Amino acid sequence: MSEAFTDGQQIARRCYVSGRVQGVNYRASARRRALAAGITGYARNLADGRVEVFACGPAQAVQAFIEWLWVGPSAAAVASVTVEELEIEGSAACPGEFSTG
Repeated sequence: MSEAFTDGQQIARRCYVSGRVQGVNYRASARRRALAAGITGYARNLADGRVEVFACGPAQAVQAFIEWLWVGPSAAAVASVTVEELEIEGSAACPGEFSTG
């Protein structure tokens, strides 16, 4: 593992991904990526066709994950990724795993 991924600074980001991102294995692919990077949070479909992604973990890992959100799985066609910076309020703010729902 790269030293950049072990810097210890935890960040949280909420992302809204639009384009062809539902029904193309986007959430499951995001979960695999997040788990491999040590990121917790979730990916879930929204009624308006977007996918909401909450990512919490080491700053460098979360940034790399957000860059991947622009690509997604091969069947996806991402049009935009909107990112909100969130404050982490204690250890309870970040979930213990990455889920899809």
